[in-house]
Amino acid sequence: MLLLVFAALLALARVVIIVRRARSAPRDDWDARMVKDLRASGANAFTPYEVDFFFTLPDEQSCSSMRQRLESDGFVTDARGMNEHAEGISLHASKRLRVSVSEMQGYTQRFQELAAQFGGHYDGWTTDKSRT
Repeated sequence: MLLLVFAALLALARVVIIVRRARSAPRDDWDARMVKDLRASGANAFTPYEVDFFFTLPDEQSCSSMRQRLESDGFVTDARGMNEHAEGISLHASKRLRVSVSEMQGYTQRFQELAAQFGGHYDGWTTDKSRT
């Protein structure tokens, strides 16, 4: 009986360790995949590219406030209303940047927090290596 209890505790400890590792692993490897795909298509790590960032915001006021913040950091922005099937405003921001995993992960974290401040959502980024 004691051996069964020990085996159960060992199994439980292993499950706890696996769950903790999964939680501490980077949650969003979207940035790493995007950069990897960009490099695989021949993009140079030292060349700045035009990077497009996308946000969804609930209303014109929050969109205007977010645009001001982004434009003060050198981003070019434009916005438009969503289609009839979705509410809110779509905000697009672009800037020439060197694209690396750590830089893009930093932008992702920053923009998720910024969008949340204005009641919105950060939808991600993209670039095209032909737009240097």
